[in-house]
Amino acid sequence: MTPPQATHAFIGLGANLGHPVRAIDDACAALAALPETTLLACSRLYRSAPVGVSGQPDYVNAVAHLVTALNAPALLDALLDIETRHGRTRDYRMAPRTLDLDLLLYGDARLDLPQLTVPHPRMHQRAFVLAPLAELAPEADIPGRGRVADLLRDVAEQRIEALPTS
Repeated sequence: MTPPQATHAFIGLGANLGHPVRAIDDACAALAALPETTLLACSRLYRSAPVGVSGQPDYVNAVAHLVTALNAPALLDALLDIETRHGRTRDYRMAPRTLDLDLLLYGDARLDLPQLTVPHPRMHQRAFVLAPLAELAPEADIPGRGRVADLLRDVAEQRIEALPTS
């Protein structure tokens, strides 16, 4: 059931430590269990190289599409709680992760809060975000950046591959 006063939100999921595929699957289940929220879809899984660092394992990434009555800060708090329950630590910037959940889009909102920037400030530069997002919403608009399908062409040189479905 869609919550009243619901906002469409897109969440980026990623992991490169432990059991990344299981972590993404578990995170999608946790998103589906959030209060006042309906999980509409999770993209298939993608493998991508870490961006901006070397010597780390590849990431497994996906994007989830929600409708939620939670406001953006409350949704972020829920995402951080899911990360913590999956053993996420923040040892240093760009550290490998057991689970990373990013609030990519929250309706057509543009937010610049101390703890949250929406749209996610680098999502338009990342194939590991745009490819799974394009699977779910190719016509979606990233406020101030453009249409997802158009932006995906700009990152075509980044290595990303869809994982086989089981």
